[in-house]
Amino acid sequence: MAMLAGVSPILLPLVLLLCRVAPSGQEPAPAQLRLAGPRGPAGEGRLEVLYQGRWGTVCDDGFDFHAATVACRQLGYTAAVTWTHSATYGQGEGPIWLDNVRCGGSEGSLAECVHNGWGTSDCHHGEDAGVVCSGQRLPGSPPEATTSAHLGEVPGLSLEEVRLKPVLARAKLSMPVTEGAVEVKHNGRWRQVCDAGWTRNNSRVVCGMLGFPREKHVNTSFYRKLWNMKLKDPNSSLKTLSQKNSFWVHRVRCQGTEPHLARCPTQVAPPGPGQHACPRGMHAIVSCLPGPAFQKGTGKGRSKTSQGKVLPVRLRAGTHAGEGRVEVLRHGQWGTVCDKQWDLAAASVVCRQLGYGTAKQALVGAQMGQGLGPIHMSKVRCTGHERSLGECRFQDAERSGCRHEADAAVRCHVPHMDFQSQVRLAGGRSPEEGVVEVLVPVQGRLQWGAVCGAQWGLNEAMVVCRQLGLGFASHALQETWYWAGSPDAAQVVMSGVRCTGTELALQQCQRHGPVHCPSGGGRFSAGVTCTAHAPDLVMNAQLVQETAYLEDRPLELLYCAHEERCLSRSADHMHWPYGHRRLLRFSSQIHNLGRADFRPKMGRHAWTWHQCHRHFHSIEVFTHYDLLTLNGSKVAEGHKASFCLEDTNCPEGLQRRFACANFGEQGVSVGCWDTYRHDIDCQWIDITDVPPGSYTFQVVVNPKHEVAESDFSNNVMRCQCKYDGQRVWMHGCHTSDAYGADVVSDLERRERLANNLV
Repeated sequence: MAMLAGVSPILLPLVLLLCRVAPSGQEPAPAQLRLAGPRGPAGEGRLEVLYQGRWGTVCDDGFDFHAATVACRQLGYTAAVTWTHSATYGQGEGPIWLDNVRCGGSEGSLAECVHNGWGTSDCHHGEDAGVVCSGQRLPGSPPEATTSAHLGEVPGLSLEEVRLKPVLARAKLSMPVTEGAVEVKHNGRWRQVCDAGWTRNNSRVVCGMLGFPREKHVNTSFYRKLWNMKLKDPNSSLKTLSQKNSFWVHRVRCQGTEPHLARCPTQVAPPGPGQHACPRGMHAIVSCLPGPAFQKGTGKGRSKTSQGKVLPVRLRAGTHAGEGRVEVLRHGQWGTVCDKQWDLAAASVVCRQLGYGTAKQALVGAQMGQGLGPIHMSKVRCTGHERSLGECRFQDAERSGCRHEADAAVRCHVPHMDFQSQVRLAGGRSPEEGVVEVLVPVQGRLQWGAVCGAQWGLNEAMVVCRQLGLGFASHALQETWYWAGSPDAAQVVMSGVRCTGTELALQQCQRHGPVHCPSGGGRFSAGVTCTAHAPDLVMNAQLVQETAYLEDRPLELLYCAHEERCLSRSADHMHWPYGHRRLLRFSSQIHNLGRADFRPKMGRHAWTWHQCHRHFHSIEVFTHYDLLTLNGSKVAEGHKASFCLEDTNCPEGLQRRFACANFGEQGVSVGCWDTYRHDIDCQWIDITDVPPGSYTFQVVVNPKHEVAESDFSNNVMRCQCKYDGQRVWMHGCHTSDAYGADVVSDLERRERLANNLV
C-alpha cells in the first residue's frame, strides 16, 4: 500500500479513520418519511423512511423527543407530542434503515441527524419507533404521506372525513344522525358525492366509518323530488353550486369491505377536461342502521347470523366505548385472540358484530392489557363480509405458540351521540377532576346542575369519565370540599344515581324521580378524578384449585389470627389455648392485567400497624373468602388484609418495583402478580362449624371497590367444593366472567340436582 506523503506510519490509521467519519461537505438528501401501522388521529404511527427506493423502519435505540420533533416537522406538523417504542404501532417490514438516531432538534430532516449509517442496525422489527405529532399542520406543508396500513389513501388523493348532512326534519332532530347526504372532506374542504354509480357497498363503507354496523335501503325517488324542487327555487344557491366541479366528488367505487372510504377507488374530478362532475345527478343519500346500544328501542338491530358459526365476542379493558381487548367464547370459555396477522379487516368484523362501525385501529402487542386463560384464535383472516368472527378463517392458537403478550385489541368507529356536551367537571386542579355537573331538563327546559353525593361510587364515576372521553375513574368523591362548582349549577338536579358502569352517559343510569338529597349540594356534591389507564386484578383460579387442603390447627398458634378476626365467631367461646380449628387453606395469586399499577388507596402515613403480626395493613380488607350453599347462603367466611401488596413475580423482561421489606412501597405492577401462600395466617376459611356437603367456594378481590379498576366483572372467582367431613375437593374454579352464562348455569343446575336442593 502506498504511504500518504508527510504522514508517519503511526498516524496513518488515525487519518484513515477521520477520513471515514468526516462529513463529505455535501448536504444529506432529505429522506422521505411516512407514518404507517394502525392508527386513529392523523399524525401518529410507525415511522418509516424511503431510502434507495425502499421503505424501511427506524429502530427505537437512542430515539428520543428531539428525533420525534425533527420527524414531525419533516412530516408537516408543527411539533411532536411524544414518541413510542417497541413497535407500538405494529411491526414493520423490510429493512431497518436507521439506528441510534441522535438529533439536536433543529435539523431539517431526519437524515441530517447522527446515526449508525443507512441499513446498519442490530435491531429487529419489535423495536420499531413511532411518533405522535400535534394535529396542527405547518403552513404550506404537503399532505402527509401514508401507507395502506393507515387508511389506505389512493396516491394523490386525501379523503379525510365523512359525514351525513341531514335533509329531512326528522333526521335533523335524531341523535345519532343516521340518514342524509354524503359529504367528504377533501384537502380541507367539504364536498358532496355524486349519486351516479353509487352502490350499497359504498353506503356500507360510509356507515361503518360513522359507527354503524349496516346500511339500510333508502327511497332515493323522494330525495330526487326534493333536489329538483331546490334547483327550481330562486332563493336557493344549490343550482349555482352544483354546476361547479369543486362542489363534487365525481365517483366512488367500494367493494363494501373497506374500513375507510379512502381505501375505495375515487375520482374527484371528471375524466375529461371541460366535463361536468355530476351531470343530471344529485347528492348521494345514505341511511344507516345503528347498533342496539345506540337505538332508542331495545332488542332491535340484532344481527341475524347462522347459529352454527356464531362466536360471541366481547371487548375488555377499553378506555372508551367501542375499544378493548378482543375475547371470544369457545367451548363455553372466554379466551383471547393472538395478534398474528391481525388486521383492520378482522378487527372490523369484530366491531360490526358488536354493533359498532368499522375498525379505526387493529391493535397488537396487548395494548389493551393481557388476558388470562386460553388463547382461542390465531392468524385470523377475514374478507370483511362476515357477520361473525367465527366465519373467518383462523388457526387454533395452541399450534402457533402465542402468549398473552400478543393479545389482539380493537378501536371501533362509534356513532357521535353528543353525550360529552351533557356533563362537565368544575373546580378541579386539572381538566381530569372536579365537581360533576350535568345538563338535564328541569321544568321543561335544559339546566346545568350538581349531582347529590350520597351513594355516589366508582361505577357512577366510571360512566362520567367515559362520557367525557377521559378514560377511567380513579376516585369517586361524595364530598367536594376543596372544589368550587359553577355558579350556574349550584342546584342539585340529580340524586340516587345507580349505574352498572357500562352506560354511555350518566343520564342513562337509574336515579330518583323527584330529586331527594337530604345532605344538599355544595360541598356534598359528587366529584370524580379521571385517569387514562387503570389496573385490573384477576385471581388465578387454577392455583386455588391445585393448592386447597384442610388443616386442623391448634388454638395456641392462632392468637394473632384471632385478633385480626380471621376465625369464625364460635372461636370466641373456646377454651384457649386448648382445642383446634379446621381450616380450608389455599394459595392465591392475583395478577394485574391492566395498564396501570395497582396501588393502595391510602399513603404509607395512613397504613395500620398490627402489633401481633408486626406488619402494616395498606388495605384493611383486600379479599373476601366465602363458603356458600348452592342456594347462595353463606355458611363460612374469611377475609384477607393486604399486609404486603408486592410484586412477588413478574414475567421475563419486567422488573419488580414493589416490595414490602423495610416499610417499602406497596403495589402490584402492570403484568406482575402478588402471591399469598397457603401457609400464612388468614389465608383460609374457618370451616370448623360447617357440616359435610357440596358448596360454592368464592373469592372476591378488592370487594369494596376501594381502588379503581378498568374491569370489576372479573374480580370474583368461584369453585365447586365437596366436603365429606374429613377431606375436601375443589373443582371447576373460574373467574366470574371466564365462562358463558349457559355453562355456569348448567354447572349450578347439576350441583342442585345432585343435592336435591330447590
